[in-house]
Amino acid sequence: MGEIMLLIFVFVIAGFLGVELISKVPSQLHTPLMSGTNAISGITIVGAISATAIAVNSDGWLGTIMGFLAIVFATINVIGGYLVTDRMLGMFKKKEEKK
Repeated sequence: MGEIMLLIFVFVIAGFLGVELISKVPSQLHTPLMSGTNAISGITIVGAISATAIAVNSDGWLGTIMGFLAIVFATINVIGGYLVTDRMLGMFKKKEEKK
């Protein structure tokens, strides 16, 4: 029970810290920050694949399901991040004149 409470405490503190850090980022730095976050999420996918492989080999069905969900959510995060970054960079491109 004590270990779970410690993990929940760390999760809540990390959430508050994340909100504080993101709210202080100026809009000009958003795109480079998003690119760095996408790289971190890519590492998360590798970790989720590793954890799922261990769960599959140990015949743990709950671990397998949780690992699969971790892979899915991390992949959605990476794809969404790249789409947002691409859209933001598109806003800075010069528009061509139509003839």
